[in-house]
Amino acid sequence: MRETIQIRYVSDQIDRLCYIDGKSDWIDLRAAEDVEMKAGEFRLISLGVAMKLPEGYEAHIVPRSSTFKNFGVIQANHMGVIDGSYCGDNDIWYFPAIAMRDTHIHVNDRICQFRIMKNQPPVVFEETDHLTGVDRGGFGSTGIS
Repeated sequence: MRETIQIRYVSDQIDRLCYIDGKSDWIDLRAAEDVEMKAGEFRLISLGVAMKLPEGYEAHIVPRSSTFKNFGVIQANHMGVIDGSYCGDNDIWYFPAIAMRDTHIHVNDRICQFRIMKNQPPVVFEETDHLTGVDRGGFGSTGIS
C-alpha cells in the first residue's frame, strides 16, 4: 500500500521529489538556494519544501552518503526528525549544516535524504530491580575488529 504525502514546493528552482520504487526507500532532498560556507560555519539550508505527512508517521532526515565527500558539510543534529504536526505552509524543511571546509552548494544539489516511519506506539515504563535479559557486559564490550 502506498502512502500519500501532501507537498508544497516553496522553490521553483528544485527538481520535484520522486520515489524510485525498487532502488531505495529513501528520497533525496535538494538545496533550494546557493550556499557559500566557510569552514566552521553553521547554516540552515532550505530544502524548498513543506509537507503534510500521512497520519501516524514522522520523517527522518539524514545526509546522503556523498554529502560530506562532495560538499564538506555534516548535519548538525545528525538525524532530523520531523513530526506529523510540522505540516503548515510555513513549516519549511531545512538541513542544518556545519561546514568542515570552505564549500559551495548549488541550488538543486542533492544534499540529504528522508524516509517516513510509523510513530512509536505508546509505551509504559515498568521499574524493576533486575533485568531478566542476558548480560552482554556493558557498553563497548564486543571488542575491536
